[in-house]
Amino acid sequence: MTPDTLIALIIFAFVTSVTPGPNNMMLLASGVNFGLRATWPHIFGIAFGVSTLLLSTALGLGALFTLYPPLNTALKIIGAGYMLWLAWKIATSGGASTSGGRARPMRFFEALAFQWINPKAWMMALGAVAGYLNPAKPVASGAVLIGAFWITGIISIIPWAAFGQVMRRFLDDATRLKWFNITMGVALAASIWPMLR
Repeated sequence: MTPDTLIALIIFAFVTSVTPGPNNMMLLASGVNFGLRATWPHIFGIAFGVSTLLLSTALGLGALFTLYPPLNTALKIIGAGYMLWLAWKIATSGGASTSGGRARPMRFFEALAFQWINPKAWMMALGAVAGYLNPAKPVASGAVLIGAFWITGIISIIPWAAFGQVMRRFLDDATRLKWFNITMGVALAASIWPMLR
């Protein structure tokens, strides 16, 4: 991979990872409700999930969406349904301190598995493989692709959870926390719309 192509890949990975979407809305909400330390498994679950999605797409799974367009529609419907459920859970969450100990941050494997029904993660993976995987050197370029997304992705999603951690003091009031969670739930639900078009 040429230096120019690598720079373009890093920019692509950064922009697609740092912009608002389901993962970042959930990380912000988790940072507020549970703190950065408790959100680390969620962060690493996203990174590993995107990596497995990239690997599978590079190995040909992404071609199925071109060959069978109904799969794309099914992914969008399943992903949207699950994200609406998550949006409801966030909006109705009282936070860690007011929920009788039942609330918890997303676990590693839950965050990893979520990437497989996250339409934004699929768009990232399909775009990255189509634009940056070199068919003449699939193993080397695939490794660079996954490495770039891993490093850039982690760097660009941590601030969402960290900002949530910073907001905890302001949202220490139960009423403000309630309205924050409602806002995050609505924002997560709204993030579905562009993906369904």
